[in-house]
Amino acid sequence: MGDIDDYYDGEGTMDSMPTAPEVIYNWVDITSDFFKYIQDLQLGELLHDGHLFGLFEAMSAIEMMDPKMDTGMLCNRGNPKPINFQQAVACGKLKIDNLEPSEIIGIIDATMACIVSWLEGHSLAQTVFTNLYLHQPHSIINKTLKAYCIAVYKLLDCIKDCINKAQVFEEEDFLPMGYGYRLGSNPQMGNAYDASLEVSEQKCTAMLKEQEEELNKKARSNDDEANDLWAALAARIRFTRMFYQALLKITKKDSQSGADCVTLLNGCSEMIKVIIKTVGKGTQPAENSDTPNPMGFEPMVNQRLLPPTFPRYTRIKPRAEALQYFEELVTRLRHAWKITSCTNFHTALDFFMEFSRQRACILSRSALQLLYLSPSPASASISSGSANIPPGQRPHAFVEILRESVKTFVNPPALSGKTASGVNPPARELVENFLSRCVRPFTVLVQVCGHNRARQRDKLALLLDEFAALQEEADNVDALIGTAAELVPRCFSTWILYHVVRVMIAYLLSGLELELYSVHEYHYIFWYLYDFLYRWLLSALGQAETLAGDVRRDKKAANRKQKKKVRPYARERLMCQVMQNMCGGYYKALVAFKLQGKIRQPQSEFDNESVRYKHRFAPLSVLSPPQVHYHEFCEMTQNLQFEKPFFLYLEGCKHFQEARTLLETITIPDQEVNNLLKVAKTNFVVLKLLAGGHKKNSSAPPEFDFSAHRHFPIIKLV
Repeated sequence: MGDIDDYYDGEGTMDSMPTAPEVIYNWVDITSDFFKYIQDLQLGELLHDGHLFGLFEAMSAIEMMDPKMDTGMLCNRGNPKPINFQQAVACGKLKIDNLEPSEIIGIIDATMACIVSWLEGHSLAQTVFTNLYLHQPHSIINKTLKAYCIAVYKLLDCIKDCINKAQVFEEEDFLPMGYGYRLGSNPQMGNAYDASLEVSEQKCTAMLKEQEEELNKKARSNDDEANDLWAALAARIRFTRMFYQALLKITKKDSQSGADCVTLLNGCSEMIKVIIKTVGKGTQPAENSDTPNPMGFEPMVNQRLLPPTFPRYTRIKPRAEALQYFEELVTRLRHAWKITSCTNFHTALDFFMEFSRQRACILSRSALQLLYLSPSPASASISSGSANIPPGQRPHAFVEILRESVKTFVNPPALSGKTASGVNPPARELVENFLSRCVRPFTVLVQVCGHNRARQRDKLALLLDEFAALQEEADNVDALIGTAAELVPRCFSTWILYHVVRVMIAYLLSGLELELYSVHEYHYIFWYLYDFLYRWLLSALGQAETLAGDVRRDKKAANRKQKKKVRPYARERLMCQVMQNMCGGYYKALVAFKLQGKIRQPQSEFDNESVRYKHRFAPLSVLSPPQVHYHEFCEMTQNLQFEKPFFLYLEGCKHFQEARTLLETITIPDQEVNNLLKVAKTNFVVLKLLAGGHKKNSSAPPEFDFSAHRHFPIIKLV
């Protein structure tokens, strides 16, 4: 009975199990047919057969050992084993002395390309530290290359310090892991950290300065061709030194560092132009090679030091593009420094929002955060936990910024000079507590502006919950102060309302920028902005001007003639009116398109407009002004459903004409104004044609082109 092929039949006899019938498979070789039919497919495309080849089969068909899917497998595809610094020097593949200037230029340019690839979100080990010279910089004999490699370490530390302090990066922006690479340690050799090999900031700068002077001497003492090479190399060393010093001043900002930092960044701009012109003087990477430079780089040396994200193939940015990136980075840093001259919080917040619209890189976004309030504004939220400030202790800087913001915007009696002394102590304490509570939401708002555009939307939705609590507290403060003073000015509520509505508008507009809305949803998005949010924003600005004006007039004698002053928010009011008219034009045009059947609607069995509406505006439900519910939207807009499309086109045309007229009153238009003007003019013409009966019988849907403006598209007729 030990034989597993036998079984007991119950009658004392042992018989063998019956043999299974032989299965005959009708295999057919489809190799030639397969390659024949996939010729029309692009790289990465999969043929989809809904019946026999679904998503599960498609994902199973991906070759998991593809080197682009698994970075650790590339070494097994016929490439030689990667070598480290000592092995490369021993076999003569790595020169540590007697390098030609063209070779050093090539190494520096390739390293700059690796730094840019790192700043774009790739792993430090798979980019910068594929440079073998960086593994043991103190072993390099050539003084210029040695000084540069040490400076790269210090520069990387400074960049990481800046980005980590600001805390406005996500995993797709930046990978901060250092993988154990430090001056004095090398994970490839398993060496312990040697503190004696560390270099101070001053010594690093001095080493670069010394090499810069040596190279300039060589440039003056050689013939023309050699002179160009030495001058090009000197420009690279000078750029590295000045860029490093500028970042140091940004991360350790003080009142004396402003002029020095601007001077250094101006010098960087001059040097990067020289570097771009001389990019061809260094050794160049081989054609179709993944190695950024013929000497000094080993792409697979860190194949086991993989990032925590999904493995991806790291391709180093081309040199010309990398140098262009550095040129734009320096320009952005110079622009970011202007935030130090913004004394008013409203002006600073506008600066942050405008800077964010330019889709700046992670380093310049982080630098802007540190320049406005160093360390990062997030650290200001620490003070929000301690509402009562001990006697003699200076309140947090950001509380003072917010205090000045409220005074500038609505000038409440509780904060305005002698009037504040008449406010009873409980009311004064309530105001101080309120301002302390405001620190965290407003610092987070500043910080949200530093994140990449795709991440801002979710963070704004979370921030709205915190502003809802502030609105309630602001109402309480106004009520208590109003009771004490026998009037209810609602100063703090107006200030909070202004910022709440701006956040709500930013949230809805971000959906257009990120293309999250379907075309059949546009009409209620633009309606909400046109008929609701921009009206509230204009109301808040008007109320703020009234409140501030009343308080200022109370300070003057009744018989003193008031001088006419420029309205402080005239430009902002004008732009709000422009945006409101733009949204009104889109809304009425979209309703007309819908009535004519020119907008494709989802099938009714798979669609519920009220559910979609509720989903789009759900984050706004916790705030005041209260959310307009779907049934209210239907009641407020049902009259338009019975209008003639041509009348609606004409109404939309008037909105775009009004926006155009307002924009043309701006004497010094910026790029934003010019873009809006282009959109308004084009859409005016398009709706004018439609109102005249153009393509009346066509059912082709219009196209919405966001290339001219991220929020307001040009309407195109197909």
